Amino acid sequence: MLRFIRFADTLSAWFGKAFAWLIVLMAVGTGYEVFVRYVLNSPTAWALDVSFIMYGTLFMMGGAYTLSRGGHVRGDFLYRLWQPRTQAKVDLVLYFIFFFPGVTALILTGWKYAARSWSYTEVSVNSPAGVPIFQFKSVMVAAGILLFIQGIAQICRCIIAIRTNEWVEAEEDVMETEDILIKKAHEAESGGHI
Repeated sequence: MLRFIRFADTLSAWFGKAFAWLIVLMAVGTGYEVFVRYVLNSPTAWALDVSFIMYGTLFMMGGAYTLSRGGHVRGDFLYRLWQPRTQAKVDLVLYFIFFFPGVTALILTGWKYAARSWSYTEVSVNSPAGVPIFQFKSVMVAAGILLFIQGIAQICRCIIAIRTNEWVEAEEDVMETEDILIKKAHEAESGGHI
C-alpha cells in the first residue's frame, strides 16, 4: 500500500508542478493583452479565450496534487478534533459515497464531451479568433484519471490510519511562506538548534 501511495503522490506532484507553469504563461499573456489593449489601443481577439483555457487546465490538472497534499476544503471545525482513526473511517465512507462516483462521472462524461469536440475540431465561440479548444476538452478525462488514481491512494491512507491511528503524510515538497518564516523564527530563538 505504501508503494502505491508514493507512486500516486509522485504522479500527482509531477503533473501538478508541470501544469503550474501555466501561471507564468497566463501572466505573460494577460500582461501582453493589457499592453496592446491600453497602450497600443489594439486588443487581441484571442487573449481572453487563451487565459480561460490555461486557467481551466491548471485548475483541473492540479486537483490530484491538491488532494494528495490534503489541500481540498473540508469541515475542519469538527474533523480536526477527531483521532486519525475516526477521521479515516469518515473519509473512507465519503470517498465511496461521493468522491469515486463523482470522479467516475467526470471521466465518462468528459470522454464523451472530448470525443464529440475532437470529431468536429471545436473552436471557441466566445471570440472572433476561433481559438481551437477541442484538444483541451481531453483535460477533463486526464484530470479524472489522475484524481481516480490519487483517490485509490487516499483509500490506502485511510486503511493504514484505521489500523495504526496515524496518517501517512505526503512527502514534503513545498512549504507555505508563513511556515518557512515561523520555522526560521524558531531557529533564531533557539540559536539554530531544533
